[in-house]
Amino acid sequence: MAGVSALGVAALTFSLVPSNADAEIAPQAAAAAAPVAFTNATGTAQAKTVQNSMIEQHSTAEKLVKAADAAKAKAAAETKAKAAKAKAASEAKAKAAADAKDKAEKAAKAKADAKKRASEKANRSTARKPVYANNLDGWIREAMAIMKKEGIPGSYEGIHRNIIRESSGNRWAINNWDINARNGVPSKGLLQVIQPTFDRYHVAGTKKDLYDPVANIVAACNYAADRYGSMDNVNSAY
Repeated sequence: MAGVSALGVAALTFSLVPSNADAEIAPQAAAAAAPVAFTNATGTAQAKTVQNSMIEQHSTAEKLVKAADAAKAKAAAETKAKAAKAKAASEAKAKAAADAKDKAEKAAKAKADAKKRASEKANRSTARKPVYANNLDGWIREAMAIMKKEGIPGSYEGIHRNIIRESSGNRWAINNWDINARNGVPSKGLLQVIQPTFDRYHVAGTKKDLYDPVANIVAACNYAADRYGSMDNVNSAY
């Protein structure tokens, strides 16, 4: 377009100059016309438009790169946050499982310890339980242990003294000649107790056998305590 404009100007110039001056004016017209092609307003505007377009494209590209970098950074941060959250949840779950296991182990240990202590206590009680001799001395001592527990008074001396007088220490002794015998209820055992008296003063935990030495002593002492205050106070037939 610049070239066409220049040619138009040149043609106009040649048409206004006389023919005899063509050779002189032509070089001047060509020289004057040449700069017009480069100073044309349309050409300058086009050059500026292209430049602005390139600048805008460059700015848009920069914005796109920045947006992509921001999106990438955001995605990386979200991925990192999710990983941290998952790790925390996993650690919390593992800790809860470990705590539950530790609690269960402690409970099991406490239960085992309690069972062991109970067993040891039972063994100690069994070990401490006295073993009484199967003779007059052992029968009296065992009877006195029961009497102490039941709150029945009586000393070793008082019990032994009355046993010797009543039966001479014979657990199978029986009186078949006194009034009780004539009434059909003979006195029996170490302390010569009749059956009705034994039944009434029998102490739970002893055998229900009038001839059993321990049961005989305990029942007789229980009766003596009720009637005389204690077997120690009995010095004759009672």
